[in-house]
Amino acid sequence: MTDIKLDETDGYTGKSMAGELTVNRWLDWTARAAVVFVFAALVVIGVAVIPRLLPLDSIHKLLMIAARIANVLFLSLVAATTITRLVPIQKSKGIEPRISALLGTFLCTTLALLPKAELGPVWSVASTMLILVGTSLSFVVLRWLGKSFSIFAEARRLVTEGPYRIVRHPLYLCEGVALVGVTLQVLSPLAVLIAIAAVTVQCRRMINEEAILKVAFPEYRAYAANTAFLIPTKLSRFFTGSNPL
Repeated sequence: MTDIKLDETDGYTGKSMAGELTVNRWLDWTARAAVVFVFAALVVIGVAVIPRLLPLDSIHKLLMIAARIANVLFLSLVAATTITRLVPIQKSKGIEPRISALLGTFLCTTLALLPKAELGPVWSVASTMLILVGTSLSFVVLRWLGKSFSIFAEARRLVTEGPYRIVRHPLYLCEGVALVGVTLQVLSPLAVLIAIAAVTVQCRRMINEEAILKVAFPEYRAYAANTAFLIPTKLSRFFTGSNPL
């Protein structure tokens, strides 16, 4: 997913710009329909898998079902949020940001096609817990991001509260936690290579998004200067509601 978060402003005026925005709205709704279709299909697949985990005869199975449900809820929220999101006011140019966004979104799903690794009970529970925690937190962050959500690097609305007080890209951080758990469950040289490639692409996405943020919203520079990029350094901001130092 993406952490782009810009507010709609009145900075674009004039008939020529109004015409451009009309065209962009058509393209935007086409993109929305595509995202909703893909993620709705993933929701259906995720729901279909849940009955296969029954009966609940172990703690591990309970955690697996909880992780599956969390994933279904997250994918459902992606589809629902795509419908209600704001119209972008700024988009990245060129093919590379779009390719990076698509690869970052779907590359890690290829891990589901790999055979399960033979893990002991401890590692099995640990990997499932990572998926459950990462996916659940991703749901929370995406709910906070709300109408600013986007797959591609697009400027919509500035969000600096909640999880965005802690790091500038909390959604990527939470998805990374889940990615570690998924990689452990299919642990192999190929799985590690896919995970490394996914992380590399996600880093590129964050760079592309920050470039758009700095152009479209100058105040983002001050926010970025006082907020960690990806690794939390001042968790107290989230709990105390204090302003960045």
